[in-house]
Amino acid sequence: MYLALSCAGTWLWLFVAYTAMGLSALHPLLQLPAFCVPGIAAFVVRRWVTREGFADAGLRLRLKSAWRYYLLAWLGPLAFAAVTMALAAALGVWRPDLSPLDEIADGVPGWAALCALMLAMPLLTPLYWGEEFGWTSYLRPRLFGGRMAPSMIVTGLIWASWHFPLAFIGYVEFPHLLLGLLVWTLSFQCQEVILAWLFIRSGTIWTASLAHAGNNMVLFLLTGQLLGSGDDGLGTVAVTVLTTIPLAGLSLWIARRPLRAVAPSMS
Repeated sequence: MYLALSCAGTWLWLFVAYTAMGLSALHPLLQLPAFCVPGIAAFVVRRWVTREGFADAGLRLRLKSAWRYYLLAWLGPLAFAAVTMALAAALGVWRPDLSPLDEIADGVPGWAALCALMLAMPLLTPLYWGEEFGWTSYLRPRLFGGRMAPSMIVTGLIWASWHFPLAFIGYVEFPHLLLGLLVWTLSFQCQEVILAWLFIRSGTIWTASLAHAGNNMVLFLLTGQLLGSGDDGLGTVAVTVLTTIPLAGLSLWIARRPLRAVAPSMS
């Protein structure tokens, strides 16, 4: 029931918004309702289908006990971007040059735009809560009895597949579609391991939502701007591969360590 509501609801809205309403895939009015559907589906199922309630949903902020994980979620995407750029420089595919960051916002220096993005992350976190409340808080613990490795892997695959229609309406451009979707899937898989780890260790879904906001607004925006812009920029697939390498490294580190969970709660 949850997967049917999440996928059918999202894909139907994308079809209506893109085809009937003529909205761009990058238009907020197309994106925001679509990305809220997993959270809405989880709420409906919890409240009216299974009637299980929200005791394990991780809705409580836990600012005092989980502050370390909030800090990791906030700074982590910037650290991943830095590692990605260092890797690109070491491989000889990027000559260190931060001037493209000046183009993020007209008339705003790159350093100021970066600061604004970092400050905006907590403000934008509620926009990404819908996905995390659905996939990481609800779906993942209910797959394979909540066993860490298989539940993370399958949740990542489902989450990636849920995004696939976006590749056909201009949200992302892959010159080689199948290869692009494969690399995109691997990226989502690694992200889900990290997001699930944040949720499990902190006991709150808000840490994962913050990190999700940072991945979109800091990690992928910065690496795309620095590596993908200009006539000599790398393609979307190459940029995605480079950003996935440090994500995969941390995912493997998480997989090799015992994972102690903090019981999530709503109150």
